[in-house]
Amino acid sequence: MSEKVEKIAIIDLGSNTVRLVLVNVYEGGFFVVFDELKENCRLGQDMEIDGFLRPSRIEQTKKTLLMFRRFCDSNGIEKILAYATSAVRRAKNQKSFLEEVSVTCGIKLKVLSNEEEGIFTYSGVINSMDIPKGLIMDMGGGSTQFILYNRKNILEQATLPFGTVTLTDMFKGSGLSPEEKAERIEEFVREYVEQLPWLSNLDPEFRLIGVGGSFRNLGKISRKLKRYPLDVAHNYVIEKPEFNTIYDTIKVLPIDRTMKIKGLSSGRADIFPSALSAMKAVMDTAKFPSITVSGCGLREGAMFRYAVPSVADKPISDVLGHSLQTLVVNFNENESHAKHVADLSMQLFKQLKVLHKLPRGYFKVLRVAAILHDSGGTIKYYDHPKHSAYVIMNSAIYGISQKDIVMAAFVASAHKKGEPCEDFARFKMMLTPEDIDAVYKLGVILKIAESFDRSMSGLVTGINCDVLGDSVIMQTESEGDCSLEIQDALSCRNEFKRAYNKNLEIL
Repeated sequence: MSEKVEKIAIIDLGSNTVRLVLVNVYEGGFFVVFDELKENCRLGQDMEIDGFLRPSRIEQTKKTLLMFRRFCDSNGIEKILAYATSAVRRAKNQKSFLEEVSVTCGIKLKVLSNEEEGIFTYSGVINSMDIPKGLIMDMGGGSTQFILYNRKNILEQATLPFGTVTLTDMFKGSGLSPEEKAERIEEFVREYVEQLPWLSNLDPEFRLIGVGGSFRNLGKISRKLKRYPLDVAHNYVIEKPEFNTIYDTIKVLPIDRTMKIKGLSSGRADIFPSALSAMKAVMDTAKFPSITVSGCGLREGAMFRYAVPSVADKPISDVLGHSLQTLVVNFNENESHAKHVADLSMQLFKQLKVLHKLPRGYFKVLRVAAILHDSGGTIKYYDHPKHSAYVIMNSAIYGISQKDIVMAAFVASAHKKGEPCEDFARFKMMLTPEDIDAVYKLGVILKIAESFDRSMSGLVTGINCDVLGDSVIMQTESEGDCSLEIQDALSCRNEFKRAYNKNLEIL
C-alpha cells in the first residue's frame, strides 16, 4: 500500500474560468482529485479594446483567488501550483496584476508561454488516453492551442490568438443574426487554420481530441440528447453527423434560448456558439469524422508532471495499468489478490479461446474487471460485486474506451454469481450482440479465477483446460490444499454451461 505523501492544489487561471483542484498525491507516482472549485471570472473579457485587463475583471479574479486560498488552507494544502494562461500572458498590465495577486491572495502565479501551456495539455491527454495519433485542440477563453502528435511524440504545435471569449467579443454588436455571426466566425477561424499546412493534409488515422469546457459541454449535450446511460466526459466520442446536427440547431438560436439547452452550463451559454463555429472550421478543414472529448488537460498535465516527474521526458507507457494501480491504491485494495486474479483470468481466457472465440481486444475488459473486482467493498461488502460495477463506471479509468469500461463493470459484477447484475439491461444500448455475449463469457472466467484465489493466499498458481466432448476439465496447479478454491469455482457450473454450452469439471 502506498502512503499518501502530500496534499497539493492546482489553480488554472484562464481567460473565462478560474479552476481549483485539490489532489492527494501518493508515493509511487499516483494521485487522486478530492475536491474542486470553479468560478467564471471572464478575466479576458474586453481585452481586445486596448490589451489591458479590465479593473472589474481583476477585482472579481482577486476575490475568487482569495476564496481559493482560504479553501486550500482549510483543507491542509501543503503546496499550491498556480498557472495563468492566455489573458495574463497577453496583458499589458501583467506585472501589476501578478503583484496584486501575490500581495492580496498569497498566490504566486506562473504565466505559461504558449509552448509551455501546450506541453502541459499534451501531458494531460497523452497520459490519460490510448490514442496513438491525435490532434489536440485545446480551446480556452483567449487562445486555441493545437498539438499534433504521433506515437507519443509531438510533431507540430501552434497557438491561434483567439478563444471562446475573444471570438464572442470580436463579433458582438455586429448587427448580424445568430446564424450570420456563426458563419462569419467559422470563416474567420478557417482562414487561420488553413495557414497551418500540416492540418489540411492529415493521415485519416489521426483523431481530433477536444480539450476545454466547451468540448465537455458539447459532450454533455450529446449525452442528454441520446439519453446515453453513462455520464462520463473523458473519452466520449461525437460523430460528425451528430456534431453538425447540434451545431445547426444552436447556431440559429438567440442567447435566451441557448441558455435553456440541457447540458449547457449557464456561464458558457453566450460563448458556446462561437466555440462550435471554431470546432466546425477545424473539422471541415482537416476532414475529421469525429471528436473525442478529453476530460484531462492542463490541470491533469500539471498533476502528472508533479506526481510522476519522469513524464516530462517520457509519457507513461501503460496508461491503463497506471490508472488501475492508482485506483488500487486509492481504494486500499488487496493488491496481491487483485493481480493474482488478473493473472488467472488471463490464463483462463487463453485456455478457453477455442470455446469463447473472443478477439484479443476483450483482454483489456477482463484486465480492468479482474483488477477492480473487489473495489465495491469500499462501499459495503454485501452486494460488493454490484458496487464494483458502479465504481468502475464512475472512476474515470484512463486508457480505455467508454464501451469497454461498461463491459468491464458488468464483468466485475459477475464475479460472485457468474452473471452480471440486474442494472446491465440499462447499458445494452452501448453494446453490440457480440459485446453482450462476451460479458457473460468473461463474467464466468472472472468468477472461476476469483474462486481459485478464494483464500487470497495464491495457492492455485496455474490452470490447464482440456475440452473433451461435452465437458471442460480444468486441472489446477497448486502449492497446497486448494479444496476451498475448487469447491467455490464449481459453484458456477450452471453459469458455465449457459455461457459455453459445456459441463465443468475441476481436478
